[in-house]
Amino acid sequence: MLSAVTDAGYTTPTPIQAGAIPFALQRRDICGIAQTGTGKTASFVLPMLSLLEKGRARARMPRTLILEPTRELAAQVAENFEKYGKNHRLNVALLIGGVSFEDQDRKLERGADVLICTPGRLLDHFERGKLLMSGVEILVIDEADRMLDMGFIPDIERIAKLIPFTRQTLFFSATMPPEIQKLADRFLQNPERIEVAKPASAAKNITQRFVAAHGKDYEKRAALRDLIRAQEELKNAIIFCNRKKDVADLFRSLERHGFSVGALHGDMDQRSRTTMLQNFRDGQLQLLVASDVAARGLDIPDVSHVFNFDVPIHSEDYVHRIGRTGRAGRSGAAFTIVTGRDQKHADAIEKLIGEKVEWLNGDLTALPPPEPGREDDRARRKGSRDRSDRDRGRGKDRRGHKSDIGAEDNAAETIEAAPARAESVKQERKADQKPQNTARNTRPYPANDDVRERRRYRDHDDGPTPVGFGDDIPAFMLIAANAKI
Repeated sequence: MLSAVTDAGYTTPTPIQAGAIPFALQRRDICGIAQTGTGKTASFVLPMLSLLEKGRARARMPRTLILEPTRELAAQVAENFEKYGKNHRLNVALLIGGVSFEDQDRKLERGADVLICTPGRLLDHFERGKLLMSGVEILVIDEADRMLDMGFIPDIERIAKLIPFTRQTLFFSATMPPEIQKLADRFLQNPERIEVAKPASAAKNITQRFVAAHGKDYEKRAALRDLIRAQEELKNAIIFCNRKKDVADLFRSLERHGFSVGALHGDMDQRSRTTMLQNFRDGQLQLLVASDVAARGLDIPDVSHVFNFDVPIHSEDYVHRIGRTGRAGRSGAAFTIVTGRDQKHADAIEKLIGEKVEWLNGDLTALPPPEPGREDDRARRKGSRDRSDRDRGRGKDRRGHKSDIGAEDNAAETIEAAPARAESVKQERKADQKPQNTARNTRPYPANDDVRERRRYRDHDDGPTPVGFGDDIPAFMLIAANAKI
C-alpha cells in the first residue's frame, strides 16, 4: 500500500489523514470533519486496505460497505481504490443507478471485499436476494451531513439494521450542523471526533467575492459572461445553478455566445453524466454548468474558478461548491452573483463561514440602473407579438370592422360620437338576444314525434294531479273480494 501511495505522488499525509488513519487502524468509530479537498477519501481508503489484507470475501457477502450520496462520488471512490490498491487482490464492486443489474450481480457472485454504492441501489439488490449484509465489518458514510439531511435517513437506518452491531463506523464530512450530529450519534459507538478545521469553514487559499447584479435572468447571464471574460487566469470553471431548468437555460445561453461549455444535472442518464464529467476533466470543455450533483466531493484536481450563478439556498452548500477549486493546496477563486432577493442567503453564508465576503466593484447599493436597451430574448419576442397585435388593430378589430384607433383626423369626431355608438351597440345586442320564456309551465306539451322535446318536458303537467289511479283503474281491482274466478 505504501508503494502505491508513493507511486501516486504523495509523501506526507494531510491533517485529516494524520488524525483519522491511526484510530481507523485501531477499529475505532470516527467522526471526521475537515474542509473539502483535504483528502478525506484517503482517510478511510488507506486504513481499509490495510485491514482487508487478511481474509477473503464470500459470494454475495461484502466485507466492507461505503455509502455515497451521488453516483459520481461513488465512482470517484472506486477510482481511489484502484489507485491505492493496485498491489492488492481485492474485489471492488460499484453499485449505482443507471447501470444494468446483470453486470453488478456478476461482481457480487464473485465476492466483493469492498462494496461502494448509493443507498437506493444497495437496497434494490438486497430486496432481490442478491446481497447478504451479515458479513460487513466496516461501514463508511461519506458526506455524512448530506446523506442524513437530504432524505437518506430512512435508508441509512434500514441499512444499519442489516449490518452487524459490532461493525466499525466511519463518518466523514465537510459540514456537521448540531441537528445532523445528533442523527450521526445514533450510528456511532464512542466515536473519536477528528476536527482539523472549524465546521463549514472555507479554505484560506480560495479567493471569495460577491458580485452584485440585477434580478432579471438575462441581466444575471450578462453579468456572468462579463465576469468570465474578465478573468485573465481562468483555466476552467464550474458554474452552479440551484435548479436543473436553470442549468439547461444557462448552458444554451453560453453555447450561443461561443463558450466551450457542458452541462451536468440529475435528469441526465448515467452515460451522459460520466462522459460530460470526463470531457471536463480532460480539458475538452472549459466551462461546466452543473446543479448541486457536482458540489459534493468530486475530485477534479485543477479547477481554477467556481461561479455561483445562483446563491445556494442552504448555506452549507456554498462551502461544498467553492470547495471544487483550491484543492490539494492550490489557489482558486469563487465568485457568487447576488441579487436583491438573495441578500438574506448571502448573509447566512457569511454567518456560517464566520467571515465577511468582499464585494467585487461595490455591493447592491452601488448598482447602476438597468440598461434600457438590453432585453431578454423571451421579452423581445413578446414585445414583437404585442406590436404586431397593435398594428393589426389599426386596420381591423376582431369583428373585421374598420377601426378609428390612431386616426388623428377623426379624433374629435370619434370622441363626440362615442356615446351614440355605445347606445347603438347596446341596442344591437339587445335585438340579437333571444326572448327568454318567463312562463315555462304555460308552454304546450310538445308533439309526440319530437322525442327530444318530450324528454325535456317529461316532468311537465298541464292537468290536475290525479288521485290514486284516476279514471284508468285496472280491471283486477274491480273484482269483488269473494267472487269466484
